[in-house]
Amino acid sequence: MLGGPLGPALRQVGLPESHAARIGRATAWIREHYAETLRVADLAALARMSPASFHRHFKAVTTMTPVQFQKQVRLHEARRLLLGAGDVAGVGYAIGYESPSQFSRDYRRLFGAPPGRDGAAIRARLTAEPTLP
Repeated sequence: MLGGPLGPALRQVGLPESHAARIGRATAWIREHYAETLRVADLAALARMSPASFHRHFKAVTTMTPVQFQKQVRLHEARRLLLGAGDVAGVGYAIGYESPSQFSRDYRRLFGAPPGRDGAAIRARLTAEPTLP
């Protein structure tokens, strides 16, 4: 594999100070602190890159901007929280949204249904599935 076309990228992943490894540390931080306000300059400092270099490398590794990545992490966490039949607005606030309507719009855009309806549909599917012995 290392001799193939993806070899250079694979070698970069294993190096602790490679761009990919530094972006990996930033994505881990975003996953752990998804509800907090994101400052790209702080993430760039964490990755020990300039903001412009960080943004370019982040997008090359994740195919998203840092803000888009955070939004996706937040919305996937919201979907998980909605399995517990939580209050939709409360879930939105819990994951870092300040506006329930913006949360609902972003959620619908990603998952194709409003959060309340999607959560109810997922819960219904989970309760309808037979359990394994």
